[in-house]
Amino acid sequence: MLFLLAAFALVPLLLPTLVARLGSRTFLVAALVPIAAFVHTALQAPRVLAGDIPFETYVWIPDLKVQLSMRMDVLGWVMALIVTGVGALVMLYCRWYFAGKREGLATFSAVLLAFAGAMYGLVLTDDIVVLIMLWEVTSVLSYLLIGFYHRRGASRRAALQALLVTTLGGLVMLIGVVMLVVLYGTTSITTMIETGPVFQGGEAVALNAAIVMLLVGALSKSAIFPFHFWLPGAMAAPTPVSAYLHAAAMVKAGIYLIARFAPAFAETDPWRPIVIGLGIFTMLLGGYQALRESDLKRILAFGTVSQLGMLTVVLGYGERNSALAGLALLVGHALFKSALFLVVGVIDRQLSTRDINELSGVGRQAPTLATFSIIAIASMAGVAPTVGFVAKEAALTSFLEGGASPAALIPLIGILLGSALTAAYGIRFVWGAYWTKKDAAGVPRERTEWPDPPIGFLVAPVVLSGLTMVAGLTAPFLDSGLAGYADGIPLDEGGKAYHLALWHGWEPALFLSLGSIALGAALFWITQRRPVAQRMLPFTANDVYNLTLRGIARLSVWTTSLTQRGSLPFYVGTIFVVFIAAEATALLASTEWRIAVDAWQSPAQLLAAPVMILAGFVAIRARKRYTGVVLVSVTGLGMVLLFATSGAPDLALTQILVETVTLIAFALVLRRIPARLGDHNASVLPIVRAVLGIGVGVTMAAIALIATGARVADPVSGPFPELAYEIGHGMNVVNVTLVDLRGWDTMGELSVLILAATGVASLVFVTNRSDSRVLPSLPTSTGRSRRPLVETADGPRPRSTAPGSTRQAWLVGGLKVKPENRSLLLEVIVRVLFHSIIVVSVYLLFSGHNLPGGGFAGGLVAGMALVMRYVAGGRYELGAAAPTDAGRLLGAGMVLALSCAIVPLFFGVDPLTSTFWEADIPVIGHVEFVTSTIFDVGVYLVVIGLVLDVLRSLGAEVDRQTQALRDRVSA
Repeated sequence: MLFLLAAFALVPLLLPTLVARLGSRTFLVAALVPIAAFVHTALQAPRVLAGDIPFETYVWIPDLKVQLSMRMDVLGWVMALIVTGVGALVMLYCRWYFAGKREGLATFSAVLLAFAGAMYGLVLTDDIVVLIMLWEVTSVLSYLLIGFYHRRGASRRAALQALLVTTLGGLVMLIGVVMLVVLYGTTSITTMIETGPVFQGGEAVALNAAIVMLLVGALSKSAIFPFHFWLPGAMAAPTPVSAYLHAAAMVKAGIYLIARFAPAFAETDPWRPIVIGLGIFTMLLGGYQALRESDLKRILAFGTVSQLGMLTVVLGYGERNSALAGLALLVGHALFKSALFLVVGVIDRQLSTRDINELSGVGRQAPTLATFSIIAIASMAGVAPTVGFVAKEAALTSFLEGGASPAALIPLIGILLGSALTAAYGIRFVWGAYWTKKDAAGVPRERTEWPDPPIGFLVAPVVLSGLTMVAGLTAPFLDSGLAGYADGIPLDEGGKAYHLALWHGWEPALFLSLGSIALGAALFWITQRRPVAQRMLPFTANDVYNLTLRGIARLSVWTTSLTQRGSLPFYVGTIFVVFIAAEATALLASTEWRIAVDAWQSPAQLLAAPVMILAGFVAIRARKRYTGVVLVSVTGLGMVLLFATSGAPDLALTQILVETVTLIAFALVLRRIPARLGDHNASVLPIVRAVLGIGVGVTMAAIALIATGARVADPVSGPFPELAYEIGHGMNVVNVTLVDLRGWDTMGELSVLILAATGVASLVFVTNRSDSRVLPSLPTSTGRSRRPLVETADGPRPRSTAPGSTRQAWLVGGLKVKPENRSLLLEVIVRVLFHSIIVVSVYLLFSGHNLPGGGFAGGLVAGMALVMRYVAGGRYELGAAAPTDAGRLLGAGMVLALSCAIVPLFFGVDPLTSTFWEADIPVIGHVEFVTSTIFDVGVYLVVIGLVLDVLRSLGAEVDRQTQALRDRVSA
């Protein structure tokens, strides 16, 4: 089972490649995975029915006791057969449904197969945490499937609506799951069900709250009122999606969850009122609305809503006979409803319409399709000898035997009324799709010409419809397969075990069933004479949904206008006020302050501190922005001296590099801002700003003083030197900590750097981030080698290969710099030093494990070399120095870092676990290589990519935009 789950996860990655070659035939390949899963599941029948439950488990997150456990009991076995069997037929059907189309198929085929895998795992997992994960995966994948026609606004809105509703229910359900895990002390679903509701007092109240939250998730997934409105809207999806997700898979997830927990929680206070009340109302609401629709697909959609309500009532009632009837009804519904959706797909594909007002006389032209459609409708309405009849009779009998108890009487009445509506809209479907219509004068309309579809297109709906008949005729065998689930639930007091059969004699349930069908036929006749125009409710849930979205949008606009005022001082001031209030409250609330103050720890502090303080005061009085930035950098450089004299050379090296790069970034930005402060927007409220600044400084100083004297325990970093040497095989504690001991922190910081670079680039670049300003060297006549460019009277030309020729441009990009802005001396210096600086950066990268340096410092040094090339030669020189996309460097670095987390998993160890190799190499000597160095290389590439992205966006792109503006002005 775990192997098949892995196949469902990996095979979709290959399908996009196959689509390019096979087109829609790729679905035949995709169908092999669910076929294999179906065959495997079917072969497990002897074990499952004998009570020898297949179980596989793999410990995934030991600390949280989360396991990838797969348990195939009767309920899971039935659901797995439905998910894989119907899924395989739907994929075979897609081969003809999408014939001749290629656009979007690569993604669609992969997502559809992945969705089948998520459902397969969901119905078999025994870990409730894994279940909630797969639950959300199905929501995300269904969003992609429903929105397949993404160019259509209706498809996008329907996909978003389905995602929001099901995800909201999933989030509520997540809270309930967490509460259940805390209450039961396990993530095993089987253990929870076997333990049951054994809690008292406050724990019982917590259990009831968790059950309600669990039901919210189940009801939202299965489109039960008030969450029912997303399902009809999801009919904007391709028909195969409707047939699979909205008949056999996704909407069944909520029903499955109710069926799974009903044996344990049906007797709790909130369960039956919610399940029965909302289920009956949904049944009636969906059936009534189906009679108002004229689109075949929407008739089936509201019919599905109605029958999901019936399944909720029958399976959620929590009694042995109703559970047996509900499971049979679930099997029947998956067969006949998916068959009917596929039939509608055939009609829509052949005629380009689903409107019953435009269809006439199709039945005589497509007798096979009409016959099997009628069989499926008969099963849906509960007509013998289909499985729908068997299940419906079982459900009515189970509630009849409940006696006069309101708990059984109310569901009985609801099911009878719902069954009548089902028969009515079922007849409406057959009449609308196949009958010859008449106009107002009673004259038959011209028939709709029917082009015969390919035989393969009809296989899936014919097989599914036929199986409803086969399952009804073999009801005793169906009973033996389903009874294992029902027998685990107690009977009502005084009741006797019911068995599925096609004929139970002239019993009351039979007459009630026939009466509901007759009533449904009468309803159809009445609605034909007087169409249903009024809504069942004065408003729809969709109206409430849209009203809610508009309210959220207006609230967002109001909140944004109140808080996002476009003023940076306002934002910073708000942050500082909150900081002072929060930290001052914490400090004043404490009754014990331990302050330990030394005048100085080293003489260097006496030199650095006054300079830093003086620079701070002068920065306050600065009237030019660049002057202020430089003065602020003085305080940072003072920190370099403090770090260097305090035994922290790594921090000193990093600090000086960061200060330098930051100063350059500020300088690049300041080119587009008025030079003097107050030229554009004068500073306001200077006294308030001064008070706020003093408050922040005093608060931060108090925190520093108190925090340094508040330690009462040994610092956690004490064992780090020893751990760095023994675990990380390095003597530089700082670097080993970053790439090994605290590697996850560094991984998060890399993600932040990439997001920052992307954010800066997105604010500056208008079209794309690629650098198109590279001056390439011109190829020789052979085309095999390239010669550097030199300056000539005619512009840049390849350097001559004649003997004695030594003319060569120092920097290629310098040729494009205006003479008044060009410095030949600077170009010479950069040309001489660039390669040496790159070598130094590589040295820092690989020596950082034992000496000051590392990937971060090395990357900053390499970035500084790129800064030199840009400053000396302009934006074209930057392109020549780094002829690659910064995004590629960022991505490559992140991939290397992630590989250090993923690869160890294949060897059965924790992520980011490092190892090392050592060898004695002649001449070189003893050499050691630690795998965490690969992580450091990733850091190195990310930092270079960040600097390059900043230079390209704030430097080269700003230069280009400025030049373009000047050209437009001069033109």
